Formats: sequence, C-alpha cells, structure tokens
Amino acid sequence: MTAEANPRTGQGTWVRVLVRGAVLTVVLLGLVAFSVLLAKVTLTPSPASEDLVTANLRPGRSLRQYAEDYTFLAACKQAGGNLLLGVPFGLLLPFFVPRRLRMIRTTLLTAVAMAVVELIQGALVEGRAFDVDDVILNTAGALLGYFVLGRRISHRYYTYTDDSGPAGPSAEKKPGAEPKRAPGPVARARAARAKAARTKTVPTKTARTKAGQRDRPKPAASALAEKRGARTGRTGGAASGGRGATGSGAVRSLFDRLRGR
Repeated sequence: MTAEANPRTGQGTWVRVLVRGAVLTVVLLGLVAFSVLLAKVTLTPSPASEDLVTANLRPGRSLRQYAEDYTFLAACKQAGGNLLLGVPFGLLLPFFVPRRLRMIRTTLLTAVAMAVVELIQGALVEGRAFDVDDVILNTAGALLGYFVLGRRISHRYYTYTDDSGPAGPSAEKKPGAEPKRAPGPVARARAARAKAARTKTVPTKTARTKAGQRDRPKPAASALAEKRGARTGRTGGAASGGRGATGSGAVRSLFDRLRGR
C-alpha cells in the first residue's frame, strides 16, 4: 500500500517532518544565542589583565596555578566557568552530527571551535591569551553535557524523526518495501556446481572402508601359507630340472652304444 493510499502513513510522515523542522529551528536559535554569549564572554577586552595573563601551551599548567595561587572559590569560578562554557556544545551539536561516532565528532568539533576562539583571543583581544587548559576544560564540559542530557534527547529525536530508525511495537510497514527476490537461474546453477564439487571432494563411507581394508596388514596365517607355497614351487622346479637332466643323459649313452657297434 502506497503513501497516497494510506492517509495514516502520510500524516505520520508530515508530523515527523514538522517535528524535525521545529526541533532544528529551536536548536539553531539556541546555537546562535550561545555563540553570541561565547563571543561576549571570551572576546571582550580586559586591559587590567594585560600584564597578568600569558600564553599557556603546556597542558595542566593553568590548572596547577588555580590550585596553588587561587582561593577555592576563585579556582572553582575559573575551572567551573570553562566547564559550563562547553556544556551547550554537548547539548546542541548532536542534533547536527550524524549518528555514527556522534560522541567523537561532537568532541572534535568542540575542541576545534574553542581552539579557534582561544587563538583569536591571543592574537586580537587585549588582555587575553591563548590557554590550552581552557580548551581542555571546554571540551570536558561538552562531554559532560552530552552524557548527562545531549545523548538522550538526540537519540529520541533521531528515533522519532528518522524513517530508518528502530521500529517501535506499533510501527507500520514502510510503503513500497519490496519482498526479497528468489535467486535467478545463474545463481542456482552456481550453487548446484558448488554442491557437486563438495560432494566429489568428500569421500563416501564405502570408499573409506575399502581403502582401510586395502591398507590393513594381512594376518600371520595367510603370510605363512604364502611362504610355504613359494618353497614348494622352488622345490618342484628343482626336481623337474633334475629329472630332465637324467633323461637326456640316458638317451646320450644309448646313442653312444649304437655307434660303437
């Protein structure tokens, strides 16, 4: 039954399209708002900190400085702020990332985006510097947001709106689905030839039994009989040879006697 013939299927398709468009619109607006907030927080000049901040290319250096030189509240504010700054990436990016390797792609996109922001800070913004620990904290915040909430809501979104997603208990059969075709004559002929080749290669039970009988050693009685037969044959041959020699000698002596007379 096609989509035109089944109004319920067509209505479900339109509902999925509308839900997908509404969700993507909301997520896109949220991503734009977050980008504006991120630019305001990270790209605002800070002339008072120009002599205090320095570029950091060594992972863990700033975190160690937070723990040693800052108070507990100041350290939580610095580290926690960078973590929270990356959480929206873990909530919004899964809606635009393919389902395969979604977590890895979300992590890589977050790391690249925050690295670009840090480079712009160090190159163009007064009182700001590139810090690799900020990139690490932002990426960790994106992973936190993804595992806490982003993975669940994105999975439900794809399950509901994607036609190729897992079917529920009340899911209808897709229109236009063709049944599996039977194998053609060429495929059947190939299968028959392969089966015949396998049958020829494997020896039958009767052939294996006959081969085992031929290879089996003969019993001792039959071997003894063969030896006796061989001895008897040799003795008979010798006897017949002696009788032949004796007869020829008698004829020759008789012939000599006749010549003497």
